[in-house]
Amino acid sequence: MEGIKPKTGKYALNYGILLGAIYLVFNLMLFFMDMHYSRETSITVVTVLLMVGVIGWAIFNFRKQNEGLLSISEALKIGAGTALIAAIISIIYTAVLSNFLDPEFATKVAEIQRNVDQAGGYMTDDQIQQRYDGTVNYFWMSYPFIVLLYVVFGLVVGLIGGLVLQKKKSTF
Repeated sequence: MEGIKPKTGKYALNYGILLGAIYLVFNLMLFFMDMHYSRETSITVVTVLLMVGVIGWAIFNFRKQNEGLLSISEALKIGAGTALIAAIISIIYTAVLSNFLDPEFATKVAEIQRNVDQAGGYMTDDQIQQRYDGTVNYFWMSYPFIVLLYVVFGLVVGLIGGLVLQKKKSTF
């Protein structure tokens, strides 16, 4: 008698909520340490490792519950779904941050970018001002890019995880 096949959506939802909660705690930690403007590479590395770890864990546990079987399409669904749920939680946090916790967030981010652009010397003053105004006035436009970036990264991690952990049902 064969067991009930697990659903990729359930794994994506559960592990997406887990990843989103971890990101939320991490970002709140950065906020309370006044490091939420930091551009340190270590913060990006930790974020990427968290995503790889949680998505890999989701794929591995799905395979374990699925009698050791896993297709690449299942791994892709879990990777993209997990990343999508985490992206939604991240966007909610960013909206709360920029509207309530730190209402000057977009302006401060634009100011930091302006300083980087001025130090780089590769843009005119008009271009720097346009970029500053665009960041301040259209900060909300970053939300779709967050979703796109997370989902694409989730697909890549899902593909790699699927290639590594793939196992098909034996025909014998």
